[in-house]
Amino acid sequence: MSDADAAVGDPDFEHVPETDQSFENALAKARNGHRLTVDDGVELLTTGTDRAGIDPVRKERVLEAADHRRADVVGDDVTFVVNLNNNVTTACDTGCLFCNFKDRASAFEADAPDDHGGFTKTPAESRRAVEDAVELGISEVCSVSGLHPAFALDADHRELLESAADPGRLNYRPPEAYTTSPGTYAEQVRAMSVDGVHVHSVTPEEAYHARRGTDWSYEAVYRRLRSAGLDSAPGTAAEILVDEVRDVICPGKMDTAEWLDAMEGAMAAGLPVTATIMYGHVENEMHRAMHLKRVRDLQDRTGNITEFVPLSFVHQRTPLYDRGLVSGGATDAEDELMIAVSRLFLDNVENVQTSWVKFGDEKSLKTLSCGANDFMGTLLSEEITKRAGGDYGEFRSVADYVEMVTAIGRRPVERSTDYERRRPIDPDDAPYGPRLGPRADGTPMLDRSLPSSPAADD
Repeated sequence: MSDADAAVGDPDFEHVPETDQSFENALAKARNGHRLTVDDGVELLTTGTDRAGIDPVRKERVLEAADHRRADVVGDDVTFVVNLNNNVTTACDTGCLFCNFKDRASAFEADAPDDHGGFTKTPAESRRAVEDAVELGISEVCSVSGLHPAFALDADHRELLESAADPGRLNYRPPEAYTTSPGTYAEQVRAMSVDGVHVHSVTPEEAYHARRGTDWSYEAVYRRLRSAGLDSAPGTAAEILVDEVRDVICPGKMDTAEWLDAMEGAMAAGLPVTATIMYGHVENEMHRAMHLKRVRDLQDRTGNITEFVPLSFVHQRTPLYDRGLVSGGATDAEDELMIAVSRLFLDNVENVQTSWVKFGDEKSLKTLSCGANDFMGTLLSEEITKRAGGDYGEFRSVADYVEMVTAIGRRPVERSTDYERRRPIDPDDAPYGPRLGPRADGTPMLDRSLPSSPAADD
């Protein structure tokens, strides 16, 4: 739990940040490249359980160790991807208390007042959005959406849902019940597969939604999606992979074992994945360390996690904050330590990402010296953090990346989603534009003119 929240909504957790390890021993193991235990992680995240609060001197020693490890593992390059966020719908009844992205699905029904402020895109609308972004030079479209009751995996899945004895129990209503139908996951993936752009979509929670009412395995679900054009899956919906925390912040969501099963299914289907943690709410440092251990164990079993993404909780417009369960998010020191300990603990995950969306420019640049080596993407549109009260914008150009990364003496590198293709950028080679996308030719993104799009579908 963050320092700001220590006196607010303190759940009676079984797992607490107490260990028999010492900070000095844990730091020595980290510096020497030894595999860390959960207790080691707790010591480093707290800067020692032998004293209250975060010790600033000890903190800097942890950050320094992580920065050295980052340099040893991936060097000094700072990578980023030129991408678009194309979230399909905000309709969702899961009820996660950390989320303000969602809108009640009933508000989207055909006979409901049209004043909910959310959206649902048809596959045709998604395709037009991606086509425009491909013209700008993107190499990736990332899509993470709410769990709309009309969303089905494909036509076979819809047929099973509609023939169920009680479709409502499966959180299913037919598309005609809504003003706008999202189509199926397969249709959306196929629509976003424009000219070979990399489609990064369908989280474990969405895969859970895409198999409801069936006995299909996650591998089978992801294989169908891969056939439709899916290239990789985002390991979001992880939040904290400890069920006593999930029972507080997202009781309607899949549990830890289910999330891990879905991730293994995606990788068994041949898809690379990412992994995340969403921290700084009701959890404590023991939960964070346990989460890191579960991600590391998953990578030991599978080897196909391309990056780890620490996501600092943005609290301002979320039910957790409105209900008094938190008074704020993680502190700056906690954010720095989360990045650093992720680097030191996850000895089998090469890339650790920092977030300008969560942190802003100055702080995110600082975390590039705390163990992170990846700097997210251009995004073009970012709705989830914005709707939760985030302050740091929705777009970064390639020129922005060159300016920020060279300002700290590092080299900016445009990368593909899977990190297999990398293009170092020479600061003297202005103007700066993307080159890895299917239609990218180095033209700056904001200098390109887009074809006019036809009117959106009703």
